[in-house]
Amino acid sequence: MLQDFSTPVRRETSTVVLETERLTLRKPTLADVKAIASLANDRRIAENTRRLPHPYRQDDAVQFIKAIARSKTGAKTETVFLIEEHHTPIGMVGVDWREPETPELGYWLGVDYWGRGFGTEAARAMIDYTFEEFDAEVMISGARVVNPASRNILEKCGFQWNGVELHRFESLGSSSPVDCFRLTRGVWASLKRWGKSTRHDS
Repeated sequence: MLQDFSTPVRRETSTVVLETERLTLRKPTLADVKAIASLANDRRIAENTRRLPHPYRQDDAVQFIKAIARSKTGAKTETVFLIEEHHTPIGMVGVDWREPETPELGYWLGVDYWGRGFGTEAARAMIDYTFEEFDAEVMISGARVVNPASRNILEKCGFQWNGVELHRFESLGSSSPVDCFRLTRGVWASLKRWGKSTRHDS
């Protein structure tokens, strides 16, 4: 996930910053290369993220950030945010728009930040942003069957289980069963009591 996205947007996301109770979500830049590579270069993350290679080197982070920069012309751009806690990068969250009718939520956190609710907090901010700024009626996401923590995040965000599919994982070099989930705009609207993220445009 978080590789080669193209996004039909109403406005560029490059200047958007989302703030939650504990986190700041912003566009990643080349200044973040070292931090992103350090966080992502862990097999435990790659094995649960379909398109993240392992090992993950600084060159991979550079290519990823340059791809985001190249895509921000016209009506298409990346919907990808770096997650920070107290100005320290801790992971990434984004939406894959390769299927415009069913944008796909994806995220990963550095291992040191697992189990602290950051994934749910960042995912909710990304979901809010997507439904508020785009015309999508449904979002999808998935979690490896062997990754109950990610499944738990999706369920906390209102996603409903939609079956199991096989998906290929780059780091595994093979396919693995994935629990598939979907979230409709209507369900999201009914759950908005979870709290609102704050958005800033610069």
